[in-house]
Amino acid sequence: MHVNENKSRTAALTLAALGVVYGDIGTSPLYTVKEVFAPDSGVVLNSINLIGAVSVIFWALMIVVTFKYVLLVLRADNRGEGGGLALTSLATNAIRDKPALRKLLLLMGVFGSTMFYGDSVITPAISVLGALEGLKVVTPDLQPYILPGAIVILVGLFLVQRNGTQAVGKFFGPIIVLWFTVLGVSGVIHIVQEPSILAALNPLHSLSFLADRGPLVLASVGAIVLALTGAEALYADLGHFGRKPIQLAWTGLVLPGLTLNYMGQGALLMKDPSALANPFYHMFPEYLLIPAVILSAVAAIIASQAVISGAYSMTKQAILLGYFPRMRIMHTSETSQGQIYIPSVNWVLLTGVLIAVIAFKSSSALAGAYGVAVTIDMMITTVMTFFVMRFAWKVPSVAAILATGFFLIIDAFLVAGCIIKFFDGGWFPLAMGLTIFMVMTTWARGRVLLVESIQKDGLELIPFIKQLDFNSVNIADRTAIYAVANPKVVPQALLHNMKHNQVLHRKNIILTVKFEDVPTVPPEQRLEVTQLTEQFWKVVIKLGFMNETNIPEILEDCKQYGLEIVAFESTYFLSRETVVPTPGKGMVSWREKLFATMSRNSGDIAEFFKLPDNSVVELGTRVQI
Repeated sequence: MHVNENKSRTAALTLAALGVVYGDIGTSPLYTVKEVFAPDSGVVLNSINLIGAVSVIFWALMIVVTFKYVLLVLRADNRGEGGGLALTSLATNAIRDKPALRKLLLLMGVFGSTMFYGDSVITPAISVLGALEGLKVVTPDLQPYILPGAIVILVGLFLVQRNGTQAVGKFFGPIIVLWFTVLGVSGVIHIVQEPSILAALNPLHSLSFLADRGPLVLASVGAIVLALTGAEALYADLGHFGRKPIQLAWTGLVLPGLTLNYMGQGALLMKDPSALANPFYHMFPEYLLIPAVILSAVAAIIASQAVISGAYSMTKQAILLGYFPRMRIMHTSETSQGQIYIPSVNWVLLTGVLIAVIAFKSSSALAGAYGVAVTIDMMITTVMTFFVMRFAWKVPSVAAILATGFFLIIDAFLVAGCIIKFFDGGWFPLAMGLTIFMVMTTWARGRVLLVESIQKDGLELIPFIKQLDFNSVNIADRTAIYAVANPKVVPQALLHNMKHNQVLHRKNIILTVKFEDVPTVPPEQRLEVTQLTEQFWKVVIKLGFMNETNIPEILEDCKQYGLEIVAFESTYFLSRETVVPTPGKGMVSWREKLFATMSRNSGDIAEFFKLPDNSVVELGTRVQI
């Protein structure tokens, strides 16, 4: 019975993984082959080049996705979680005794995560445009409606984000199953008519194709990279589905479907070179064109939804790790903690997507921008994997270098193929990533300077509370909870209470929330409770970047340490710092001003920590950095 339940659960997770994990890479056949043989690629459309190009695509899928991600990287789970930040955490924790290297890897990991935002803008734009471009295959008269149609679909997609994906998510898996089945079947039909394309399975044809390109090889690689976009999602969604369902979905349906479709497009072009205008849609008979366009559009929407949801998750992780200011986070599901909606991220992404669609106007133009962010992210993943293998798994140096060195060479080749498209649009995701990287590092550095300034100007907590005379002040028979970043100094709110209100509370809790660079902190390790004096307690809450931030709920567990906190008898005192940029050793002037602006506009801390509205008192203080 237990075995059957496990099989049933694995099957359900595999189906769900198809919809969320593989939407992006699954829509790549819409435009990849067309771009490989685009006029500016320099690749002549003939049988030899078709076999060679399809062979490169197939072996790229095998090496980068199957061997690297499915067999190697998926094993690097950080307490069950995956993704760029989780891998960075795993790698940096493995080299804690090397602070300089750890800092470098941390910055590299953060930069890699910013590349995901570039992908989150380009993927919806190119996927939806690529799907709707089938309309001009139906009839050229529909071409003027492609761009407006894409804008309407994308605006609608972002408008419904606040409702969550739970309602439509259950349909993602079956639709993507249908999508990959259609990819495979349509490919088989054309392979049967031109079986010589099966020679592409021979890796020698891929090597010959690349060698024949000579100086133009990078242009071909830059186009073939389009077949790999979305590979990072395998690892990023590890925590949601687990390794086995992701691996089963890839080997059982996704890889066969993609392989057969790319070979089918190659076979079609061998017979009918004129189909190059849009080889994907020319695979279908005329009476199936409209259903194919509809199915493609739905698949593109699912692919877009996956990266949008990923951007929300990435942002939440970055906030908890201290790389973004607090933002309003809305939970869209009562049962799944992972389903969230961040309004500010949603509107920034929508703006970026609309700019991309309106500026580039077609999937072919967007292909120039696509791939840069993904390949840089892939390269950083390989570097991090080496440090995990060598220092966390204790794999011998030679084996770790050989295993990751091979993939690093491939990654460098792919990055080079995309970088040459810099002036054709490759600058777009890079500029976005660098801007976000600057914002993230400025916020992280600013928070360090802020805490240092508060500590430098503050009074030491322990000596202060030990000399307090509770018999000479008014006592409020309630519990005061002072939320502070630095528990070693006296909270400003406590000083305000004594100076202006001339009152102390019967029970005073100095509360600090620390975010560890791990996905989750187990409940038994989440609380540290220390009694400082009869009236003062220190409470430290430790959370991972995937934990929920419901502070009142966590504080209920303090009773097992002898500290009972009665909700309706407690007041949360929060300090809201107004940052004052000053000349000095901190950051350059423009970064200090940027940090001050972000600090002023950061989200409500009470909402972020889910504090009850009627139990919060905020007190302001000015801090120089």
